[in-house]
Amino acid sequence: MTTRKTYSKEFKLDAIALVVEQKYSKAEAARNLGLSPQILGRWLKEAEDDDGHAFRGNGTLTPEQAEIRRLKEQVKRLEMEREILKKATVFFAKERK
Repeated sequence: MTTRKTYSKEFKLDAIALVVEQKYSKAEAARNLGLSPQILGRWLKEAEDDDGHAFRGNGTLTPEQAEIRRLKEQVKRLEMEREILKKATVFFAKERK
């Protein structure tokens, strides 16, 4: 039976920093760290998608962190709504001409 290896949050963030900040390729960084490029790629995607909340441990948020997350989601939704309204305005302005 194989056991799954676990990595600390700090290790994951350091691995991501090699690619993002030090401009290593994913394959090169993974090889140097003894990882598969797929694992490193998944960590990069998780860090990118989660706006800095990736690898935060057991998943519990402080009330301040929960409020920040809620507000970020609200901002994202409002920005999408604004873009839709901009496009609708352009569409209807062209229709009037």
